[in-house]
Amino acid sequence: MRDAAGKGVGVTASAAAVRPGVAGPPAPRPREVPWLAVVAAVYAVAQLALVVPHMGGGLLWDESVYVSQVDPRHPAAFFSAPRSRGISVLVAPLLAVTSSVPALRVALALLSAAALYGAFRVWGPLVGRRTVALAALLFSGLWITEISGSQAMPNLWVALGAVAAVGWFLRAPAERPANWWLAALTAGVTLLRAPDGGWLALPLLLGATGVRRWRPALPALFAGLGLGAAQWVIEAYARFGGIGARLRLSSATEGGMAPHLNAGPALRALNGPLLCRPCHVPLRHPELTVWWLALPLLAAAALAFALRDHRLHRDGPDRLAATVLPLVCAASLSVPYLLLITYAAPRFLLPAYALLALPVAGLAARAIRAARSPVPVAALGVALALHLGSQYAVLVHNTSGEAGTAARYQAAATGLHRLGVRPPCLVTGPRALPVGYAAGCASAQVKGNNRSTNVDGVLDRAARMPTAALGRAHGTPPRYAHGWIRHPLPGTGWAAYLAPRR
Repeated sequence: MRDAAGKGVGVTASAAAVRPGVAGPPAPRPREVPWLAVVAAVYAVAQLALVVPHMGGGLLWDESVYVSQVDPRHPAAFFSAPRSRGISVLVAPLLAVTSSVPALRVALALLSAAALYGAFRVWGPLVGRRTVALAALLFSGLWITEISGSQAMPNLWVALGAVAAVGWFLRAPAERPANWWLAALTAGVTLLRAPDGGWLALPLLLGATGVRRWRPALPALFAGLGLGAAQWVIEAYARFGGIGARLRLSSATEGGMAPHLNAGPALRALNGPLLCRPCHVPLRHPELTVWWLALPLLAAAALAFALRDHRLHRDGPDRLAATVLPLVCAASLSVPYLLLITYAAPRFLLPAYALLALPVAGLAARAIRAARSPVPVAALGVALALHLGSQYAVLVHNTSGEAGTAARYQAAATGLHRLGVRPPCLVTGPRALPVGYAAGCASAQVKGNNRSTNVDGVLDRAARMPTAALGRAHGTPPRYAHGWIRHPLPGTGWAAYLAPRR
């Protein structure tokens, strides 16, 4: 009985499906692959496999400064005028639980992958899901993006915040919640790096002022800037004597910010080191920098095609803005690093790379759609594979180098512990900040950009706690440390001069 009924229903459905004029059941739509989620997952796995195992031994210099501000188990290192506290806020919840560097690396790797997904997902309704996934792949495949994801550094987070903020800005005319997201992201970027928040907001403010449909975004932009900069402004008056004084001190710390073409150092440091100051290194493996030289050409081509399509009425103004605005914001965020300073670090241009990935991916998607044979598509695939392969080679080299640097800091801290320099204690001299954090000691310097005390202050503290002055293994001690006892620190190339116990 049940079989007959089931058979009857099947026959009726089949007949309805083939009978002319009778609508059958709709054919199931093939499920689209969530390519953006796949890219984010690959980004996380790549970090966990290629970066975290090598970098889990310790923190680098700048990381030590940022992390020490919120680590309840370590004294805070000197926080100089150009820095902002956003990354310290980001890692504070984890540091409230543990100071484990491997745990911090793993947590940041997973969080950065989730942030990559969230930031680029904002652009799905604007340029299409597949184009967004390709843009995320182009950006996350860069070696500096891979190595930055698990580091306690602000630049990658500024990049992802900028991508999401520009996307929500473009969606604001049609979606009311977009302004709330825009305000929150602008505040987050400004909290992470106050100058970058200003350079990101500048073209958005100009666009909102000049284009009527974008004008409702003005309150969100001003609110985000105000909230994000509040802590920086308060600290400027509390520690540096006001906003103008902090800006002047920041400029001096950066070597004097003034109009200066800095493209040469940026190109020489493209494949490392992570900080090139002063930047006199030669360009290593120039064959691996072709993508960087091609980037402005690809961006210009994307802009030219977008303008042509708009002129021919193939695309509306929103589609044109989705190409133009990322280009303008990328250029704005590049200004301080290409035109105002005299040194370079590959991470400085991460926000520009993230924004430029969107129009470049759109250009690639356009070429694929226009292809009338598989040859152009295959050529693009080969070019992408070669690009990712070159980035992997640079990643392996730089990860090894930075892991060696972190290991030296840890070895120096271990050597200090063996000499009896244990908390509460003080470390001074070059590299005092990262070595002091690794040893659990306070750190202080009497000269340079991180000057936080004077000789009398060091000598006063040396009379009350174990104190070590760092120097070269075969060099001379700092002037105030003459008469202190010299101890080599094996495996570091440095020596520690210990103040006599009183």
